[in-house]
Amino acid sequence: MKYGFIGCGNMGGAIAKALAKKTTDLMLTSKSGTSAQKLAEALGGTYAPSNETVASQCDVIFLAVKPQMIRGVMAPIAGILQERKPLLVSMLAGFTLAQLQEMVGTPLPIIRIMPNTPAAIGKGLITYCVNEQVGDGQVRELLKDLEGAGHFDPIDEKLMDVASAAAGCSPAYAYMFIEAMADGAVACGLPRAKALEYAATAVAGAAEMVLQTGMHPGALKDAVCSPGGSTIAGVKALENGGFRGAVMDAIVAAYRKGQELGK
Repeated sequence: MKYGFIGCGNMGGAIAKALAKKTTDLMLTSKSGTSAQKLAEALGGTYAPSNETVASQCDVIFLAVKPQMIRGVMAPIAGILQERKPLLVSMLAGFTLAQLQEMVGTPLPIIRIMPNTPAAIGKGLITYCVNEQVGDGQVRELLKDLEGAGHFDPIDEKLMDVASAAAGCSPAYAYMFIEAMADGAVACGLPRAKALEYAATAVAGAAEMVLQTGMHPGALKDAVCSPGGSTIAGVKALENGGFRGAVMDAIVAAYRKGQELGK
């Protein structure tokens, strides 16, 4: 099975790195060429000089370009895809399976995935859906080769945009939270390296508590907040700053933007 990548940005690169744990039969290309060349060298794959090369030689093709670029990318390779009918794996926010098939001009197997950047270290959450042309065997083989990326969760396509906002975009918000906590600790005198380590470790541990215990985050939060203690004082400061409302607004904004990208 030869895997091809059209686009090698953060998300495409994360998935390519996960695949490289299982195979080096990778072919990569990008608009500038520089990122694809560097990544191909790092992963032991092959650099492709054009999208047409990937389309004509690969069995599975990842579409990892920006959504606004996809129509221009698809037009020159549509004829090749019509003839060969490889498996397409779309990483495009907002674009439905039906829209992609329309761009190709003929039915062919398409899997739509939405990864997040922790996939590069095997800690990703990747939601996916498939069209009717995709066989169960194709899904199993792809997920087996991608198991180094993290956890895959099948989802109805109508929920893909909100899943993208909740899982695909949210690491950025978590990074901001970790950075902000570290900045606060530095302001109180903790060295920067220790502040970042403590903040990141605490967030990772808190996430594992939610996943492993199955408890509601509110109950876990209450368990940390002693009456009159320092934690509840911090919680009050976050509430005064509109913390939860701001996070909810971020998810809604990302969801709406994702829907706009497919129009």
